[in-house]
Amino acid sequence: MTSVLIVDDHPVVRSGLRTLLAAAPGIEVVGEAADGATAIRLAREVAPDVVLCDLRLGDGIDGVGVARELVSRQGPAVVILTTYDHDTDIVRAVEAGAAGYLLKDAGLDQIVRAVQGAAAGETVLSEAMTARVVDTMRTAPKALSDREREVLTLVEEGLSNRQIAKRLFVSEATVKTHLSHVYDKLAAPSRTAAVAAARARGLL
Repeated sequence: MTSVLIVDDHPVVRSGLRTLLAAAPGIEVVGEAADGATAIRLAREVAPDVVLCDLRLGDGIDGVGVARELVSRQGPAVVILTTYDHDTDIVRAVEAGAAGYLLKDAGLDQIVRAVQGAAAGETVLSEAMTARVVDTMRTAPKALSDREREVLTLVEEGLSNRQIAKRLFVSEATVKTHLSHVYDKLAAPSRTAAVAAARARGLL
């Protein structure tokens, strides 16, 4: 039997997935969670083979965060099941270590195959999604460092360079250097453009 933990912030979706998976031979649903923190805790407690997780989970940890945390601790495989068909979301999930990425309009057979494949250690992405991941990663800008993202977040909040320097306990020159790197990586000519580009790419 392949044991599965279902994670979705909508009770109706969780109920529907439980009913569908319970009817599939070789699948056992061992738990449900409505948010990322609960999913991580339950995954440690019930030790499922696979976590079938929505991408968007309201406030707090999202599906990518769940995947990153569980994979980093050599936990169960994580398959993202979502309505969001965006290249950046797929890449984020793959980079976090998710074993697969499915859309919620997938058929039961496809979901079951993905769950069983993930449990067997396979990467369960369609050929089309794999090609999109490769293309996106080839053309994607360099990733922002944690400090660069922190500076840009404060820019988004409307802080000046001087205010950011005080908040982070660094010099104003250091803030300017971080912003210069951000502009280069995002191909953005200004603070406003950098924030807009980062938002579009899911970096903020």
